[in-house]
Amino acid sequence: METIERILQKEIEQRLRPNKAVLLYGARRVGKTMLAKAIAQHFSGKVLSLNGEDLDVQEMLSTRTIANYRNLFTGIDLLILDEAQNISNIGLAIKLIIDEIEGITVLATGSSSFDLQNNAGEPLVGRATQVTLTPFSQHEIQQQESAIDTRGNLESRLIYGSYPEVTLMTNNDDRAEYLRGLIDSYLLKDILSIDGLRNTAKMKRLLQLIAFQMGSEVSYDELGRQLGLNRDTVEKYLNLLQQVFVIYRLGAFSKNLRKEVSKAGKWYFIDNGVRNAIIGNFHPLTQRNDAGALWENYLISERLKSNFNNLGHDGHYFWRTYDQQEIDLVIDRDGSIGAYEFKWGKKTPKMPRAFAKGYPDATYQVISPENYLEFI
Repeated sequence: METIERILQKEIEQRLRPNKAVLLYGARRVGKTMLAKAIAQHFSGKVLSLNGEDLDVQEMLSTRTIANYRNLFTGIDLLILDEAQNISNIGLAIKLIIDEIEGITVLATGSSSFDLQNNAGEPLVGRATQVTLTPFSQHEIQQQESAIDTRGNLESRLIYGSYPEVTLMTNNDDRAEYLRGLIDSYLLKDILSIDGLRNTAKMKRLLQLIAFQMGSEVSYDELGRQLGLNRDTVEKYLNLLQQVFVIYRLGAFSKNLRKEVSKAGKWYFIDNGVRNAIIGNFHPLTQRNDAGALWENYLISERLKSNFNNLGHDGHYFWRTYDQQEIDLVIDRDGSIGAYEFKWGKKTPKMPRAFAKGYPDATYQVISPENYLEFI
């Protein structure tokens, strides 16, 4: 398979302006470094690329003076700082660089939004655009797939996900081995390094509990009881997992109708393959009892990817009433409401009566394997 162009590339290139910065977030191994290299190749000016994991680079940037930065970067049009979260006080450093060196643009990448936002976010208010790179979206993969191939590969996407290297592999055993390594070597390592956490076992067990409850409302108190943690610690861990792009919280959609659930949350994985690696299950769909949950997670993750790739601001929610009427996904686009029910089988349920009554202008669609490509 040839190189797949990332949708975010054009979005980032349009935002590379003199004396401005772009902060590119994303989990490890989703292709941030490759994207930065592709941007550098297309850039017409002088480019300098530095790796924040390099101790020499960290030392070079640690002297945060105008004189030092002018000596290092005068004449550079685009400065790329890869793995920038490793550089101490990176936000203040980038601010000084773009404020004091005429015409320079900075592209900084980071595996952990928690680290990079804490270090970069506040000093760069008004000076930086923040973007998030995810595993491949199906829209990106279709550059190299026929429609027949796409449908034939659907089961693989539900089981092994869409991390770039996984997508390029042809052997399922290799995919499974890669994903197991990804969990242990990168994702958990990132999470534990963020906040000085040391309890790998409990963090992994929390992920497993979320994986088994994927698409269901979760109780922090119940999770805490199972893990021997208090409610606040569970909530903190889940937020950290979201900030390193492993899971995503879907809140409840409500305009305060009397019977609507309004404070609950559901958790989904950004990538199906990571979810299946967490529970150690790569069995084919015919041998599973969670095909419906995988289908729901896949479709929601694809819509989230689309939102990230296009720098969108759509709101994504689930909807439920206390008498158990529910809808899998509600998308709010500036007040325009679309409701979607996901069915792996052939059922085509009607819009719940309470939702139809409460939101008479909303659209409603059942998404199945027959029509999902239009949806994503």
